[in-house]
Amino acid sequence: MKWIEGGVTAATGFKASGIHCGIRPNRTKEDLALIVSDAPCVGAGLFTKNQVKAAPVLVDKESIKHETHRAIIANSGIANACAPKDYENAVLMQKVTAEALGVDPKEVLIGSTGVIGMSLDVSKIEAGLPVLLNKLTSDQSGSELAAKAIMTTDTRKKELAVEVELDGKPVHIGGISKGSGMIHPNMGTMLCYLTTDAAITKDMLQKALKEVCDISFNRISVDGDTSTNDSLIILANGMAGNELIAAENDSYQAFKEALKALCIELARQMAKDGEGATHLITCTVSNALDEKRAEILAKSVIRSPLTKAAIFGCDANWGRVLCALGYSGEEFNPEKVDISFASAAGTIAVCEHGKGLPFDEAKALAILKEPEVIILADMHEGTAAATCWGCDLTFDYVKINGDYRT
Repeated sequence: MKWIEGGVTAATGFKASGIHCGIRPNRTKEDLALIVSDAPCVGAGLFTKNQVKAAPVLVDKESIKHETHRAIIANSGIANACAPKDYENAVLMQKVTAEALGVDPKEVLIGSTGVIGMSLDVSKIEAGLPVLLNKLTSDQSGSELAAKAIMTTDTRKKELAVEVELDGKPVHIGGISKGSGMIHPNMGTMLCYLTTDAAITKDMLQKALKEVCDISFNRISVDGDTSTNDSLIILANGMAGNELIAAENDSYQAFKEALKALCIELARQMAKDGEGATHLITCTVSNALDEKRAEILAKSVIRSPLTKAAIFGCDANWGRVLCALGYSGEEFNPEKVDISFASAAGTIAVCEHGKGLPFDEAKALAILKEPEVIILADMHEGTAAATCWGCDLTFDYVKINGDYRT
């Protein structure tokens, strides 16, 4: 596997574009993205487990069952959730896009992100479709525009692609994602759209997506809030020409490993770009009884407001880490736990067998000043490990969310 350029247009047969159509008042920001495949695709998706689901999620949960798909359209600025005629507007958004492309409405998947409770003016989307279609390109510029068009409070676009060889054929997987606040996925991410030219069955694609999601997007948290609009969708058009993946064979494993690498890095980018964040926090729990327990423990640490605040202040307050492990709901022996902090500046042990160690505060400060801080917790109870990602809690997070709607 190797990293390549291209994002969602890296896969053969995919085009993308993004424009400003008027949903967002700032005309300098794109607010409508489109991804289209030249050939019919099989699709797979995972969606929010929040009981309050946005209309696009409800539409997509039905549409993803269709045998084939051709496109994804998504807007930013308005979530189309909990608003008058939200479902009707979601269906209309799907319908006008399908008509413009000349495909069945069920072949178009849709997404929205932004403010909850405001009505989506689909006439702006319909009016923008001719320009959006005209700007479709297989160049990376199309993927970049699409990535920017789904951003809300994100400070940077999130776009990646990989190449893996299957049956002697180069297969590509690309993706764009958005999300920096209201991030505590319980299925996937805020919005993440993936494309691949791999030949793979719908069942195997769904299986791979679920397995990869569980160890990537389901292991990040910015603020503990699960969005109403979370959607993770992948389309596969088979244009790479590899032998059809219809079982869990070597090709399936190679495809899944490439997909995993892509999704983990996109997930890390989301956590790093948390609203107001100055640090990416990586927590690895090792030597736990099993992987699920390790994940629960690690996620408890990256969700801890006090730990997040300590990392913002570059304070090696290991007691907050041990405390977060303790309220995770998992049983363990605190007297076996070792805790260290690490970064590009080095590693420092701060707790051994559940008790504090004397340590060099100046070295600890240098370690915690780095943009990525790693928290290492060794449980000394088994052989399993898990890594989760989050970010620090800053003054700017409150500022951003204090007047998000207005």
